[in-house]
Amino acid sequence: MIYETAQDWHRAANKRVVLFAMSGLGKTHVSNILRESGSWFHYSIDYRIGTRYMGEYIADNAKREAMKVPFLRELLMTDSIYIGSNITFDNLAPVSTYLGKPGNPDKGGMEMAEYERRQGQFRRAEMAALTDTGYFIDRAQDLYGYPHFICDTGGSICEWVDPEDPQDALLCDLSHQSLMVWIRGSEAHTEELIRRFDKAPKPMAYQPEFLHRVWAQYLSENNIQESDVDPNSFIRWTYSQALAHRQPRYEGIAKNWGVTVEASDMATVRDEADFTEVIANALDQKP
Repeated sequence: MIYETAQDWHRAANKRVVLFAMSGLGKTHVSNILRESGSWFHYSIDYRIGTRYMGEYIADNAKREAMKVPFLRELLMTDSIYIGSNITFDNLAPVSTYLGKPGNPDKGGMEMAEYERRQGQFRRAEMAALTDTGYFIDRAQDLYGYPHFICDTGGSICEWVDPEDPQDALLCDLSHQSLMVWIRGSEAHTEELIRRFDKAPKPMAYQPEFLHRVWAQYLSENNIQESDVDPNSFIRWTYSQALAHRQPRYEGIAKNWGVTVEASDMATVRDEADFTEVIANALDQKP
């Protein structure tokens, strides 16, 4: 780790952190607090994915739908209108909308083959965006003069790495340049995440092996065909399994490559000083 002790962390002129956790545990909230302090550069992986690596996919998908409408088709064919996504740090809906959900098209779903294709696009995009972290660390300091750097990752980072492999290329790259910090939720947090997701299910990205397993299991348990799947029912059913699937992977990253901060402790962060102390305490508690 680039900071072995709390003293190393406190003394560091340039503090660099990568936050990882399930969505809803405070990564973006804390990153926004640090960005607003004026001395931290906020690098959002999901924003980078949507603007740099999947922007054309998202725009082309919207254009494809617009081309079905004769009035809009004519305007597009004559370059009279422009269609693009308006992605911001606080509105990443174009990315999740593009990812979509598998199942009955009449209920907003898509064929599994298309869903898997888009999952593959997202996987490549997220890995590329994570690999760009070092570039943005340098850019933030050299171009803008920010002394500190916070990377706000997507919840699916754990799907693309092997935390038990000491040679894992992505984890080696990230941990050599920054401190990997897992925000660990409690059972109460898990229940709240499931409740929140059940109320407003949203698309997610999954490890291919996991997706294949849960899809086959869902079809078998419900004795249905792909075209009969209710998209929201499937992703609700899958979400709690995804939480259980990801927990040991997050834990492995924190154990072998970084530190753990309880979500309840991260929730106490109100400014840069609070964040500094929370990370220092996590380094002190590292076995």
